[in-house]
Amino acid sequence: MSGAIHTVTPNPALDQTVTLDALRTGAVNLARAAHVNAGGKGVNVASCLADWGLPVHAHGLLGRDNSGPFEQLFAAKRIDDRMLRVAGACRVNIKLADLETGDTTDINLPGPETGEAELQALASGLAHLGAGDLAVLAGSLPPGLPRDALARLCAQLKRQGAWVLVDSSGSPLAAALANPPEALPDCVKPNRDELAQWAGRPLPGLDDVVRCARGLQRMGVGRVVVSLGELGALLVDADAALLASLPPQRPLSTVGAGDALVAGLAAARSQGLNAADSLTLAVAFAAAKLQRVGPHLPPEQQIREQAAAVSLQTLAAA
Repeated sequence: MSGAIHTVTPNPALDQTVTLDALRTGAVNLARAAHVNAGGKGVNVASCLADWGLPVHAHGLLGRDNSGPFEQLFAAKRIDDRMLRVAGACRVNIKLADLETGDTTDINLPGPETGEAELQALASGLAHLGAGDLAVLAGSLPPGLPRDALARLCAQLKRQGAWVLVDSSGSPLAAALANPPEALPDCVKPNRDELAQWAGRPLPGLDDVVRCARGLQRMGVGRVVVSLGELGALLVDADAALLASLPPQRPLSTVGAGDALVAGLAAARSQGLNAADSLTLAVAFAAAKLQRVGPHLPPEQQIREQAAAVSLQTLAAA
């Protein structure tokens, strides 16, 4: 595929990961380590794509008061910084990693106040995208941005001829999926819980997930990819339903694994891979990311080794 890759992060975040031997609520906890990473879904996607060696342009709304870590990340990885600076500070996401249980507890703070003017400025910065370009619209929305912000950006980009992947949840995802058929994303990547929330019903079994994803695909979303945690990931398009899985992993950090999966899907699209190879590469990205703290991938050879270990299964059509 020709064209450029663009990520859009309306609500970037500083991810502060605090590692604890064991989290005790209501008590004083001594941290073993703490790391701060510039993040937010689209920023994480851009970072992983840069590690893979692909040029990427990062758009979004960046609070001026704590923009330094983002600027350092973009400079270090040669990511084209097209972030709009807005008043205030980006949100801080505190992640408490419990080594005893392997669980991570998230405390997400709100972002800076924004509004229609910032959305229009963001849309103007994307006006040059066209046929062959790839856009990833990712994450939540900061306070003040309309709930249909991602839906409107998606519709604009589709009119311009770009290929659009949306990775969001809740009302922003629902709004994007309520667009008319010609303005729907080309690909969405919810996890099982996010897909169930959109559907308004539990999806306890794999068959339930496949049926729901197939329904989205029939609505007009060309490709639906559902991350399933330890089970791997599901891809549904017009041709097949595929499940990709890996042997059990011992993660160093699960933070950002879904964003790495999205980066793998974008990289595969950029490289013109078919559905099976796209899902394989995406799951390999996610598994490789599990061995890193922060939005970083290991060297290419380690990702290739993960890809070689991926098992693909074709599921019955739903």
